[in-house]
Amino acid sequence: MLHRLNPNSPIGVFDSGLGGLTVVKELLAVLPDENIVYFGDTARVPYGTKSRETIIRYSREIVGVLLKYKVKMVVVACNTASSLALDVLKKECPVPVVGVIDPGAKKAALSTKSKKVGIIATSSTIKSGQYARRLKVFEPRVRVMSQPCPLFVPLVEEGWLANDITRRVAHEYLDELKKAGVDTLILGCTHYPLLKRTIASVMGPGVMLIDSAREVALEVKHILRIQDILRAESSHTRHLYLVSDEPDIFKYRAVRFLGTSVKNVRQYSL
Repeated sequence: MLHRLNPNSPIGVFDSGLGGLTVVKELLAVLPDENIVYFGDTARVPYGTKSRETIIRYSREIVGVLLKYKVKMVVVACNTASSLALDVLKKECPVPVVGVIDPGAKKAALSTKSKKVGIIATSSTIKSGQYARRLKVFEPRVRVMSQPCPLFVPLVEEGWLANDITRRVAHEYLDELKKAGVDTLILGCTHYPLLKRTIASVMGPGVMLIDSAREVALEVKHILRIQDILRAESSHTRHLYLVSDEPDIFKYRAVRFLGTSVKNVRQYSL
């Protein structure tokens, strides 16, 4: 049972590290009047190689922290956690919970003309099969081809977005998907939008890249509206960024994801 929600409460967002900031960026664009509390589990990143049990435990801990800040919604801005922990969080959480998989899968299912959709993501997200299952719910005729791309996250974290090494790695991961004739490619990790230019150059102009972040922001707006908990105030927004490791590293790298500097960053030890 959901408790009475306060429209002026913040939206809670979490990810294993920095990638979820691509979702925050879209939330700020779509819902500029909302306050946001973001938790980046930078001490325990990456999630993509960890077990389901570990991901669920980490996710529960972080949601517990966000609820202390009286959030009115939780956005699981992590594909791995959305794949493995979302159902558990939805059952246990007293506020609405939104993941990143359904919005992206729905957009891809509606966009594909050839009915051939590629998914690139972390190993855990691919292994969970959640994207493939949700795609077939929205479009039963779809053929799904999946490719784990574990090196993309460290390349983004290093800021190597378009150099020769990154292009070679992209070809290694993506050439088979291109040969298979996919016309739609889901970027199934929140880091991957920063590699859009490189990925697009490898896949070619005939392939649509699906960035779930925008679709998630629109879904959040829809839920807030139907529950009548959109924030009414249009001034003095405050955003808080919590991290489980060194804040200065987060501040330095966050600019790459948000396109602007972040100031209110605090370390929160789990």
